[in-house]
Amino acid sequence: MDVMGDKATLFETGRFVQPSGEEAEADPDVDETGEAAEEVRLRLAADAGDVEAASVLGALLLRRADLDGAEAHLRAATAAGDRAAANNLGVLLHQRGYADEAAGWWRIAAVAGSAAAAHALGRHHRERGDEPAAEYWLRQSAEQGHVLGAYALADLLEHRGDDGAEQWMRVAAERGHREAAYRLARALDRRAAERGALERGAADSAEPGRAGRAAGTPGAGTGATGAADRTAAGRRTGAVRDAGPRSGTGLGVPPAEEAEQWYRQAAARGHRRAALHLGAILERRGELKEAGRWYLTSAKDGEARAACALGFLLRDAGDTENAAVWWLRAAQDGDGNAANALGALHAERGQPQTAERWYRAALDAGDVNGAYNLGLLCAEQGRTPQAEQWYRHAAYAGHREAANALAILLLQGGDTTGAEPWFSKAAEAGSVDAAFNLGILYAGRGEDAAALRWYERAAAAGHTEAALQVGIARLRDGDEQDAELHLRCAAGGGSAEAAYRLATVLDARRPRPSAHELGEVVHEKTECEEWYERAASQGHRRAQVRVGMLAAARGDVVEAARWYRLAAEAGSRNGAFNLGLLLVREGSEPEAVVWWTRAAREGHGRAALRLALVYARRGELDEGQRWADRAVTLGPAEVAERAARLRDALRQELTA
Repeated sequence: MDVMGDKATLFETGRFVQPSGEEAEADPDVDETGEAAEEVRLRLAADAGDVEAASVLGALLLRRADLDGAEAHLRAATAAGDRAAANNLGVLLHQRGYADEAAGWWRIAAVAGSAAAAHALGRHHRERGDEPAAEYWLRQSAEQGHVLGAYALADLLEHRGDDGAEQWMRVAAERGHREAAYRLARALDRRAAERGALERGAADSAEPGRAGRAAGTPGAGTGATGAADRTAAGRRTGAVRDAGPRSGTGLGVPPAEEAEQWYRQAAARGHRRAALHLGAILERRGELKEAGRWYLTSAKDGEARAACALGFLLRDAGDTENAAVWWLRAAQDGDGNAANALGALHAERGQPQTAERWYRAALDAGDVNGAYNLGLLCAEQGRTPQAEQWYRHAAYAGHREAANALAILLLQGGDTTGAEPWFSKAAEAGSVDAAFNLGILYAGRGEDAAALRWYERAAAAGHTEAALQVGIARLRDGDEQDAELHLRCAAGGGSAEAAYRLATVLDARRPRPSAHELGEVVHEKTECEEWYERAASQGHRRAQVRVGMLAAARGDVVEAARWYRLAAEAGSRNGAFNLGLLLVREGSEPEAVVWWTRAAREGHGRAALRLALVYARRGELDEGQRWADRAVTLGPAEVAERAARLRDALRQELTA
């Protein structure tokens, strides 16, 4: 058993002195001499018939593992009615393998009032499956204030699902039992998580369909997770705030806050898993320095998950070398997440063989992310059959992003029929990218209603491009209010196309500018202009042209030219045409001709008409007629009509 002697009784009688953590370390030689002298004194007293001395001497020899020497003294003291000796005799017999005889002596001591013996007897009955007897004796021990009895009783009640378990776990924790403090914290953590899930569920039901985050661009295959982030998800969870010390009763303290207090108490007593959880709480709260200290404490005590977390903390701080040291330590202790992190690190360094070795180690450790990452690695190297094999391995194990990646791989190979069920499986498992890709798949078939359902699902989970597609569909259906909502979500998530389309919606509502008095501020940017500019700054060509037009309208020629030039250089016909118009007004017709030529060759009818007029004025009638013919072909109707008249006039001039 883990307790020798009725310590409470021994401390009360003064036979043992409670050690103090503040006392200076004693000289070993002095301690040994003093202990030897004490043993001689006890032997003399025991030989003289002192029951108390015999009991203490037996306990001393038992701690020293001198079972033969201890047994005689303990039996003598027990025969004289010493309950502490009866308890320790039970411990001795239990160590010798005589469990039933040990239980008999524990019962004698427990009936005589020994809380330690009641605890030992309770554990004995539990080991034999007699839970009613175990509960009876453990409760006797706990109610006498025995901390191990309280913990063992709590463990038994928790095993049975009894609501009284937390009460006794709290009693043990309050009396300094570190494992009880840790387990109480875990229970409170779970309660806080359940409460949070209920609150989120209530919020979701009250406000359905709201889009949040966003990423990616339209097109099949955009949903696949990139190779840059290969480590397993779920390393961090939500944060809680420390409200300072509270009463140990837990009354009025939110479960998350109280859990942190108990984690801290257990960690301070050397509980490595408590230190790990405390570090995670502090990291989520942004207290990285203290989080690192607790991770380090836990990692040094052999907690692989703490070593892995410490590695991530160091990596985020830019110290990849030391991060690799801790990941290596964790991976060697069987942590799959750390092995995946090492694989990603070596992949980023251009060491695919080493990366593959660590991904395989992660898979061997039971981390299915290893198979997914092996698939990503093979796909990057063009080893498509191997990539498919690893994606399938992970997908069959329930890895939703692997299922999505497998579907993309099949789709790229032309196997639409094989891709669809994997997209569906991934989407049903919660993959936002897979839901978006299903929308693309159905849209490609012309099944717009089915596509919209999946776009809506992905948008509700925060997918930017899905929100854009829903916004476009709503505009097409005339539901401008809902369209604006989705476009705002997508634009806020970084979609340039969504920002442009949102700007056009707001622009259409904007009243015509009123006349202004001389000296009055001519222009103040509206929200629609701000969205145009955001889209333009992200490289959206039509937005760049529109921003240029707005700048030109307020007389800012330099700004207008800058935006037109950006759009034109990116291949915008309208940008090139408008830049040409601006250059002509500024007296730079030769450069304007260059940009109009570029626009006309890209199919801009008005640019072709302008070129025809320029060459006609210069007397280059053949060239003017050629561009007039081009303008007639390109249109639109108004341009074609004017170009036809000019072409006919040039022909008459040439044949005159």
